[in-house]
Amino acid sequence: MFEFAWWWAIFALPLPLLAFALPAKQQTLGAALRVPVLTAGLQGEVKKPSKSRLNLLLAILAWIALVMAAARPQWLGEPVSIPAEGRDLMIAVDLSGSMKIDDMEVNGRQVDRLVMIKSVLRKFIQRRVGDRLGLILFADTAYLQAPLTYDRDTVEKLLGEAVIGLVGEQTAIGDAIGLAIKRFKGRNESNRVLILLTDGQNTAGNISPEQANELAISENVTVYTIGVGADQMLVQSFFGRRQVNPSQELDEDMLTEIAQSTGGQYFRARDAASLEQIYATLDELEPIERESRQMRPLQSLFFYPLGFALLMTVLIALQPILRWIFTRRGGTVND
Repeated sequence: MFEFAWWWAIFALPLPLLAFALPAKQQTLGAALRVPVLTAGLQGEVKKPSKSRLNLLLAILAWIALVMAAARPQWLGEPVSIPAEGRDLMIAVDLSGSMKIDDMEVNGRQVDRLVMIKSVLRKFIQRRVGDRLGLILFADTAYLQAPLTYDRDTVEKLLGEAVIGLVGEQTAIGDAIGLAIKRFKGRNESNRVLILLTDGQNTAGNISPEQANELAISENVTVYTIGVGADQMLVQSFFGRRQVNPSQELDEDMLTEIAQSTGGQYFRARDAASLEQIYATLDELEPIERESRQMRPLQSLFFYPLGFALLMTVLIALQPILRWIFTRRGGTVND
């Protein structure tokens, strides 16, 4: 359906007629007004302003188009139903310096932990039809990258733009949980689920994990924690290749306590396959009933009349040049 959002702007159409109703005032155009000219051949044309009917017609069309653009024409599509069931999921991703460790493998290629998380998490996000998703990034502190939204593509894009060290080098797990709790407040119909991915222990922030845990319990926020990192990794040293545990800093006891006390679960993601299985389990979370809603896609069309008005203005500005060209070629221009 076509409509004007600001239809009352159409009443501005007759405004130019006021210029004819006002009393004329004699003005002398002398040396006080100097108009630059392109060539000496154009000077004579500039001194005598054109009263061409064509220019008047173009000006009228430009004005009508401008008023139509100001009225904000738009096209409303057919109503689209939003699923009545869904989940509210806030995803918190660790961007601390330890996420640079390349102990993961994706498609046969050795990658760091963040790249692996992005690779698997993208598929999880695209499966969240009907769910509201939010994104939190944390390191030295926690930042809300995307509030709860149905726009999965935007959340996926913002996740893809995240880089290690963006918000520091340490790990503020307590701040990430606290920020998620804050964003869930006021959503009484929400099931309030936080999925937290980290590869370390709490080393920074204004809120300790214990304090954040108490807040999550009091606000009925369910936290699912995921510890990321391999158990074994070969590294090159002065004495040759040796095997190390790159996840020795991972505080699994703390993550397990937070998950279990809030009614969630702790998962261990040692590789991409295990993370896929974790997300498959999270897919089975019970959705909540919501009031059925409908939305109508809206497409703005103001740029069409606005572009037409610009074209008319350009044609008016080109009239003296075109008249000069025709005069030089022996042509005539009828007023």
